[in-house]
Amino acid sequence: MPNSKLTDADYLARALVLAEYGRYTTHPNPCVGCVLVQQGHIVGEGYHVRAGDKHAEANALSQAGRRAKGATAYVTLEPCSFGGRTPSCADALVTAGVSRVVVATLDPDPRNAGAGCKILEEAGVSVVTPFMEASAKALIPGHFKRYETGMPYVRLKLAMSLDGKTALANGESQWITGKPARLDVQRLRARSAAIVTGVQSIIDDDPLLTVRELRHRHGDLACEMNKPVFILDSHSRVPDTAKILANPGAQLVCCHSSSRQLPIPVLQVGAGDDGRVDLRELLTVLGEQQCSEVLFECGATLAGSLVEQGLFDELVIYMAPKLLGNDAKSLLNVPGIAKMEDLLPLRIADVRLIGDDMRVTVVKNLSDI
Repeated sequence: MPNSKLTDADYLARALVLAEYGRYTTHPNPCVGCVLVQQGHIVGEGYHVRAGDKHAEANALSQAGRRAKGATAYVTLEPCSFGGRTPSCADALVTAGVSRVVVATLDPDPRNAGAGCKILEEAGVSVVTPFMEASAKALIPGHFKRYETGMPYVRLKLAMSLDGKTALANGESQWITGKPARLDVQRLRARSAAIVTGVQSIIDDDPLLTVRELRHRHGDLACEMNKPVFILDSHSRVPDTAKILANPGAQLVCCHSSSRQLPIPVLQVGAGDDGRVDLRELLTVLGEQQCSEVLFECGATLAGSLVEQGLFDELVIYMAPKLLGNDAKSLLNVPGIAKMEDLLPLRIADVRLIGDDMRVTVVKNLSDI
């Protein structure tokens, strides 16, 4: 029997869940989900698994077969109007005989941007859009920001004690947070197109910054989850013995030429007013490289510069139930604020326990800027 109690919102919510399954593997494409419903029955569903493979609509149509004729399709992002590595999804929906399409949001990609819905409407398909748009945009914030601004969505990860400290006075910092929190950071790395760090973090902690200890529903895709790592090093201070140099995705970013030979590629960008790497220029370069989401894992100086310049979109702060004392190192190096009205408006978007630690997700309150 058909489930007459389910609504458009219920089916699109299912499509959003499906889209999340492709979270770690669709780069540089956005993750997308699709559900096909025929007379109250779900007859097909799918999601985009990885770039170059079938899109969500094609996978759902393949599962539905002839049952797609006359069905309603629920899609988290406007079906593509153009063929690339895969055929046009809008054309595929028309060919399959779908009668109605509920689209959560239009695609900001100028190659599409309403053209997919136009193909459907011109073929006589009923199109409903936008629908649950905020949820769809929250699923792929980097896709929207990159096409709207040319820069990726920037997530800054920080870890601190209850008294706002990140390391002891002698620099020792491993480990402030527990294993569940560190595993949660692996998910942040896995969803990011690139990781950015500073040379001081390499000197102090000697990290590899790889994606590890993370189970994924597609085991064969695990090898694709290690990300490019950009090390900001204006004066070529990275040690020859640093583990990061063995990371195949590592790349040095500098703003001054150097005769030093390194076993990793070097990206030269301009210098900012502080004589260090111009962060805005770097983010523009990463946007040009199709990086939609970027994770900063760095020390107080680089993190402070990112915050001071307002170049972050989201702060992910892990707070451990520990006290490190007055002499310990602070979370951010930022100038003091003279007046309360000069404070950067922020909004707490999420708070939850991760093991014994607390994770606080903070975003900029754009309406107040």
